[in-house]
Amino acid sequence: MEDPEAFLKHLQGKRVAIDEIHRLANPSELLKIAADHFPKTRIIATGSSTLAATIKFRDTLAGRKSDIWLTPMIRQDIDDFNDESETLDRRLVRGGLPPFYLSDNAESYYQEWIDAYWSRDIQEMFRLEKRAPFQKLLELVLIKSGGIFEATSFAGPCEISRATVSSYLDVLASTKVAHIVKPFSSRKSTEIISAPKVYAFDTGFICYFRGWHSLRDDDRGTLWEHFVLNEIHARVPGATINYWRDKRGHEVDFIISRRGSPTIAVECTWSAGSVDLGNLNIFSKNYPKIERYIVANDATRAFARATDGGSVEIVGLETLVRRLLQKPS
Repeated sequence: MEDPEAFLKHLQGKRVAIDEIHRLANPSELLKIAADHFPKTRIIATGSSTLAATIKFRDTLAGRKSDIWLTPMIRQDIDDFNDESETLDRRLVRGGLPPFYLSDNAESYYQEWIDAYWSRDIQEMFRLEKRAPFQKLLELVLIKSGGIFEATSFAGPCEISRATVSSYLDVLASTKVAHIVKPFSSRKSTEIISAPKVYAFDTGFICYFRGWHSLRDDDRGTLWEHFVLNEIHARVPGATINYWRDKRGHEVDFIISRRGSPTIAVECTWSAGSVDLGNLNIFSKNYPKIERYIVANDATRAFARATDGGSVEIVGLETLVRRLLQKPS
């Protein structure tokens, strides 16, 4: 591969998978030559994190590639195991990396994965020098996942500056180990307009660092919110995901918009029997035209609830995804 043209000449018309492509000195050169001069050769190039995040990619390859984001396991992946003993609880506790999900001793893997992430992704691609504060920040992000992120509150425990916290968070986000969800706002004085929420990429790591081996309903509710986010990332490409919160603490989990589709507000709840419409009602007073949904794990069919702010639909996850993918009539 040090001579891309010679390498590609032997692969005319073939389909090729190249793993860990960022280990090449100039990976974008090979892909650009392939796209421009060997169009009948189809290449799937994979890496352990966002390839474009590394300084080795000197060309964006705009118009020459399609990006595929392999998220942790989605609902369909669980169903494909075709084993009645495999429940959503297993996916939530062990996470969505297949070897972890399948293992009966997954706990031994989490720290090993983080060590490899530091050595193979962070050091190699970002040249960070201080391992301890970076891994401390990662650990805190996993423990506090789903909460509002205030950089100052992380600086002290990690013994780094607020600016370094923000820089490290950018690295976690660019490698998709953390997802930054920004607030949705029309800049009303009563709304949160700048502080993001940060979600860890995988529920297994959250459970491991929180010490959760078995789940209570409150735990399931927290992890269900993460699972819903993962499903949207995987199945609704191009979706913009925000959250809404006012300064009195009322909050809606996700405000989701997609070009050509209506914006919708989504609250996540583990059980349709414990639906609380309060936050959505308050939200609808400011945004009456935005559709509102509650997505529940056990909602086998969609049904509506009438409220002061209009109708709210309680739906299952599959129905929510279908609604997000619908084009307006």
